[in-house]
Amino acid sequence: MLPSRLCRSWLFVPGGDEDALAAAPASGADVLIQELEDFTPPAHRARARRIAPDVYRAWRATGAVVAVRVNPLDGGGIDDLAAVMRGAPDIVALPKVAEPGHVARLDREVARVEHDLGLRAGSTRLLPNVELARGLVQAVAIAQASPRVDACLLASEDLAADLGAERGRDGLELAYPRQRFLVDCVAAGVVAVDAPYTWCDAEGVERDARWARRLGYRAKSLVDPAHAAIVNGVMTPSAGEVAQARRVVAAFEAARARGESRALLDGSLVEVPAWLNARALVARAEELARAHGDPGAR
Repeated sequence: MLPSRLCRSWLFVPGGDEDALAAAPASGADVLIQELEDFTPPAHRARARRIAPDVYRAWRATGAVVAVRVNPLDGGGIDDLAAVMRGAPDIVALPKVAEPGHVARLDREVARVEHDLGLRAGSTRLLPNVELARGLVQAVAIAQASPRVDACLLASEDLAADLGAERGRDGLELAYPRQRFLVDCVAAGVVAVDAPYTWCDAEGVERDARWARRLGYRAKSLVDPAHAAIVNGVMTPSAGEVAQARRVVAAFEAARARGESRALLDGSLVEVPAWLNARALVARAEELARAHGDPGAR
């Protein structure tokens, strides 16, 4: 199973739509999330829970990381867990996490079900979804509320609604929350999964993903399976980027070998931070290649 740090695209799939669930692996998304909350009308949730183990088995056979987003624990999430944990999902996501106590309670409930079903203790990772201002300002504490948490996800539509923000394709209204969330996740030592781009155009999602990557994001959630290949491509260093990073590393290390503190390359001064970033990019590209094979594809 891929670790969260190597998962670039996190696709939400309507939990009761059997056609969408069956087609989801073809998207190439690294993480497939059966969405039992907003994407599954209450009348369809019993069936969505019932089919979950078979869905997860099929997804896992394709090499995808298997995840589920349950409902808030006081709004059907306990019943969701009792059913879907029979399929041993790799990750359980919880929506509208507004305080560390929500994660701590989910940890206890997941541990209880793992024990009851004979699953390996601690095998299920948790993915808090931050969708409210109250959660955003507690993101570090939320991320550190359970050792099962190695990634957190930022929502878009519910957060915009909570803020009273007007949504636009340029995402300007969520620029600060996205930047703050990344800082908090880095400080907490977990993967930050960026908010989805909720329009359909390919140009827009590529632009949005490139802006996120420039900030420092290495993962993005999505609601359109057609966006997975685009997100994977953006979040995977290109051959040209890797080649340039290797040049930066070589130039800096040659300068250091000569006793110099920094290097001049293409008119820019290469100092320690740039060298470290270049090394990190090369290392990530190599790790992604081992995990996914061809760039941009699982």
